[in-house]
Amino acid sequence: MTAPQPAPRSSSQPASFPADADLRRLIHFSTSDGRIWLADQRMVLIHAAALGALRKEMMESVGPVQTRRYFTRAGFAAGERDAALAREIRSGASLYDMFAVGPQLHMLEGAVQVKPIRFDANPQTGYFSGEYQWEHSWEAEVHTRNFGLQTEPVCWMLIGYASGYTSAFMGRTILFKETACVGKGDTHCRIVGKPLDEWPDADELAAWFKSESLISTLQNLQTEVESLRLEIAPEANRTKLIGQSEAFRSAYELLQLAAPTKVTVLLTGETGVGKERFAQALHALSPRANRPFVAVNCAAIPHALIESELFGAEKGAYTGSQAARPGRFERAEGGTLFLDEVGELPMEVQAKLLRVIQEGEVERLGSTQSRKVDVRLVTATNQDLSCAVREGRFRADLYYRINVYPVVIPPLRERQCDIEPLAQAMLERFARLHGKAVPTLTDHACEALRRYAWPGNVRELENLVERAVILSRPNREIEARDLFPGIEFPAGASVDQRGQLADSNATQIDCQALLDQLRNCAGGLEGLERALLREAVDKAKGNLSAAARMLGLTRPQLSYRLSRDQDKEGQQP
Repeated sequence: MTAPQPAPRSSSQPASFPADADLRRLIHFSTSDGRIWLADQRMVLIHAAALGALRKEMMESVGPVQTRRYFTRAGFAAGERDAALAREIRSGASLYDMFAVGPQLHMLEGAVQVKPIRFDANPQTGYFSGEYQWEHSWEAEVHTRNFGLQTEPVCWMLIGYASGYTSAFMGRTILFKETACVGKGDTHCRIVGKPLDEWPDADELAAWFKSESLISTLQNLQTEVESLRLEIAPEANRTKLIGQSEAFRSAYELLQLAAPTKVTVLLTGETGVGKERFAQALHALSPRANRPFVAVNCAAIPHALIESELFGAEKGAYTGSQAARPGRFERAEGGTLFLDEVGELPMEVQAKLLRVIQEGEVERLGSTQSRKVDVRLVTATNQDLSCAVREGRFRADLYYRINVYPVVIPPLRERQCDIEPLAQAMLERFARLHGKAVPTLTDHACEALRRYAWPGNVRELENLVERAVILSRPNREIEARDLFPGIEFPAGASVDQRGQLADSNATQIDCQALLDQLRNCAGGLEGLERALLREAVDKAKGNLSAAARMLGLTRPQLSYRLSRDQDKEGQQP
């Protein structure tokens, strides 16, 4: 089988890597909260010696084969994550410059120095052939320090990274092999990469990227057991709501205790906390689970119609009533009726509701006969009903009847450890609903979710997640700015061209490059300012307000500077 020809734009003798200022700006040291970020992914600085100690302990406990597999797979996962940045950061650059993001990030992360030797690629055909030289490999250093020179290459995590990055970038499995390694006495490390099916020892090479170990086998068996348990478990076990926080568990335990009984439950909590979901769970946990669950939002039905909606109406009971119609109580016979926003019921309907609760009978509008109903009543409100009683807006006798078993549902801000699991479940649900692949959240996105106050509670989280799923693109994680437009990292520092920390306020400008341009500018600093002003005005097509926003100025400030420069030019001979 003849390999496809490389793309015309690729080069067999690639130039040096492009400037990495765009990548350095992605590194953010948030010293105020102890975090390091690479774009939206959280990073950790860790001693190479510590990784070496871990490597040594694994070699002695599970052996070199499994250790190599673990480190290779860890590197592969890291490479896949970095590949997502390549087309985002350099979307308008050449294929070579876009691909160079991976090797350059590998260097910025302190893993190894990368020198390109050969790069041939064609994304349309999936063809790839690359060769790179490595210097200062951390893996070769720590491995030889602990075990001496080896007969086989030892840069397992680095090879995994190169393979994971390239596979994700090209959209097909590309694996690298180390043809020379300092760990076995060579002067430098060298790697060669090409599609898996072009390697003569493809099966042996691919084995290092598979999770074939005793531990993973046990984990797979455990997963299968859990799946079987879910299949044979009673339906009640599938009704558990998502949450592990103490506030959530307290509310859910009260729900479980009430489920087998006939007690009337009052669910209270802020708007959007999920009162109807709790009511559905209560119904599903109860002996009435195979009977109807009927929900009514009392605030959404006009007062003139609420009585007939709840209790039904006979033919001719009111204008337009052409036939007898059962109410929600009758429709919920044998099951559960959920009255949301019960505090919005008019006083006359409250009196009739009280009778239904006490007698277990409903009387349709326009009828003189009562009908027995067997209904479990669950009510909910975001109001303080005791205050409404004092103000005369809610009947005291009805309040005491529905407040027999109150359950307070905590707001989302008091359930921080539940936010990420809730968001993940919503991602899966909305991805199925909209026919999209299930996206993942970046570390910064998860952190932003945890730090947000959530005034709209779970409903607001649902809206944000659904919007993010709809806007998501293939092979791209959901970032914090996809959820919260305009969000920024906390104040901190980044890395400048000399490898030193610089204040984050200055990281958006490559000061070294700017200084080089200033030296070549005949007008000095004032000339550079005039050029920036004109460029902004041209880019905004003469719209001074838009140009001012680009420059971080007000419109009057921009107008003053432009007129000042025009005056100076007019005074020149």
